[in-house]
Amino acid sequence: MLSARTALRAPRSIRGLATSGLTKDSQVNQNLLETHSFIQYKKQLENVKIVKERLNRPLTYAEKLLYGHLDDPHGQDIQRGVSYLKLRPDRVACQDATAQMAILQFMSANLPQVATPSTVHCDHLIQAQVGGVKDLARAIDLNKEVFDFLSSACAKYNLGFWKPGSGIIHQIILENYAFPGALLIGTDSHTPNAGGLGQLAIGVGGADAVDVMADLAWELKAPKIIGVKLTGKMSGWTSPKDIILKLAGITTVKGGTGSIVEYFGSGVETFSCTGMGTICNMGAEIGATTSVFPFNPSMVDYLNATGRSEIAEFANIYKKEYLSADEGCEYDEVIEIDLNTLEPHVNGPFTPDLATPISKMKETALANNWPMEVKVGLIGSCTNSSYEDMTRAASIIKDAGAHGLKAKSIYTVSPGSEQVRATIARDGQLKTFEDFGGVVMANACGPCIGQWDRQDIKKGDKNTIVSSFNRNFTARNDGNPATHAFVASPEMTTAYAISGDLGFNPITDTLVGADGKEFKLKEPQGVGLPPNGYDAGENTYQAPPKDRSTVSVQINPSSDRLQKLTPFKPWDGKDATNMPILIKAVGKTTTDHISMAGPWLKYRGHLENISNNYMIGATNAENGEANNVKNLYTSEYKGVPDTAADYRDAGKKWVVIGDENFGEGSSREHAALEPRFLGGFAIITKSFARIHETNLKKQGLLPLNFVDVADYDKIQPEDTVDLLGLTELAPGKNVTLRVHPKNGDAAWDAQLSHTYNAEQIEWFKYGSALNKMAAVAAEKKN
Repeated sequence: MLSARTALRAPRSIRGLATSGLTKDSQVNQNLLETHSFIQYKKQLENVKIVKERLNRPLTYAEKLLYGHLDDPHGQDIQRGVSYLKLRPDRVACQDATAQMAILQFMSANLPQVATPSTVHCDHLIQAQVGGVKDLARAIDLNKEVFDFLSSACAKYNLGFWKPGSGIIHQIILENYAFPGALLIGTDSHTPNAGGLGQLAIGVGGADAVDVMADLAWELKAPKIIGVKLTGKMSGWTSPKDIILKLAGITTVKGGTGSIVEYFGSGVETFSCTGMGTICNMGAEIGATTSVFPFNPSMVDYLNATGRSEIAEFANIYKKEYLSADEGCEYDEVIEIDLNTLEPHVNGPFTPDLATPISKMKETALANNWPMEVKVGLIGSCTNSSYEDMTRAASIIKDAGAHGLKAKSIYTVSPGSEQVRATIARDGQLKTFEDFGGVVMANACGPCIGQWDRQDIKKGDKNTIVSSFNRNFTARNDGNPATHAFVASPEMTTAYAISGDLGFNPITDTLVGADGKEFKLKEPQGVGLPPNGYDAGENTYQAPPKDRSTVSVQINPSSDRLQKLTPFKPWDGKDATNMPILIKAVGKTTTDHISMAGPWLKYRGHLENISNNYMIGATNAENGEANNVKNLYTSEYKGVPDTAADYRDAGKKWVVIGDENFGEGSSREHAALEPRFLGGFAIITKSFARIHETNLKKQGLLPLNFVDVADYDKIQPEDTVDLLGLTELAPGKNVTLRVHPKNGDAAWDAQLSHTYNAEQIEWFKYGSALNKMAAVAAEKKN
């Protein structure tokens, strides 16, 4: 007898809708794995109608989904870019690295179970080394106590648990949980991947996830809406990845901050649902709150292919009123992309918004002295590991193989899920990759997040790699700051692996076959969905038991991987004076600089240990070095976390001074927990990335911005500072920064703005959002 998951993936027709007689009042499950979660279209549409009557204007698709999930549609203030919305998400998803801290926080709230359907996915703690089977076995052995903790906590608190080897969280969500019209929050910045299936999926920190799991409304500053109009149709070497690569070049890494990107236009219905997922996934690289496509026929095809025809039918009933934008709706900004003329793009190095069309790549690379030899080509990841991606890449390899060619570069494949791996194994693409010389990695994040034991170069060697991943910050993939990492589609990455040359353009250039004759690679060919249906592969899902009363959460008190949390102390009610500057960071300071991943992932459940990586990748303005700062009182130079701990232990609060878009990148809340644990008081910058700013607030730190960004340049690393006006901290009211120059000059003042609302100020006063939650719970008991 087939297992439930396997049976659901049996071959079936993928076109059209089922006819089971559903009505608007039908009760339809959100997914095939739970019996307690249902789609709430009727209630959400009622909310939308209330808001439309209040606003008296047409709504965009994203607005309908947002306002459909309002906690109080009658009373909620709604102004794009201004209001703080109180929302009720349908679901929470956590990956294993962030889930540890999220669950530790949830446990401290002393609640019996999660109030909102939630899942945990084991994908971050599996290092790519020699190949999928061996790497997975090694990871399970090395991380056993963490996986046991997560498994037992999920069983105890009623969460679904996806075991190591299941696949990457975003692909599992797309295959099993995503559906049009939903609102999901996930503790990973690439959660927006599910926008490819017509839902709002938003990356958050673990503290936000805890709020929703504890049945609190989730708070989000009302985003502006950027409309991206797609016209025409892609062909040849161009793929959906090139849409977001081009858009990143247009908007820059912070151009989407505070906004949802909503795609519309005739081009929307010309490519696959998984291609839309790719685009939404990488929308995180432009700082967007999330990205979304409206409900369309490609989504129907994908829902049918993954056994969810009933959801497709139910969505179709609500398509006109709820699951599409109103005619005449207005966007805050509109960007148009003509798919007919769109070229393949290659973005990088060192930043995902440096976009170069393939026709200009060779001359650009030579002009910038980028290493021309492509050492490694890497395809897959949560961004580009669909069946379509795999079949298109495999078609190029087969063409090259027909001319006697194999990979010149090292070539790796990271399947996004066990379902995709099993399906391409059955259909032959996996063998094609292996015959090409490719190494098939585990169904996990791997090199995309720095979980890569790279052996072909030494640290410091200047080299080039090309991947179909989403993010290419300095040292992101392999820990080598000299690696020039470029992001492209799987098709272009594969072409580079065949040629080994960054200047190669498969559209115009030829290769030499084994017979000595020149030839051009044929255009890639592939299919969006497997003709014989998906093969589910190994069943890797653990449902929570019906009786959870005897389950105990497994934490070893002597563990160096897991540590129960101690609540942070509340604010003392006074202005903060005579504070040293721990570090004045200059230039790009991502969450990778603030709290590195890679080898540090193993400490994500142990705040004390992981705090030893705080800001070790940031560049110190004083000396241009990383992880080398001066203790203001001893004049000794040490690492950043060591100096922070010295200040804390001496009873000295400290601040960090930061540059533009501080904290861009991953949603990891450790980048906020660590400075709080080490005694930090405020982070003062030119500007913040959205998720990091919220995370800082949640942990009781003060994220503040220079009103006059020129004040950033005036502050010197050895100055001391006061923060004045905290006793009158209020929404919209500036805080005064008084700077006492080290050189003895007169003190001077700078104005600092903030984005606190009244409730968030309470988080600061109580010492953290979790402290406030506990206090409210205690009051209710009394």
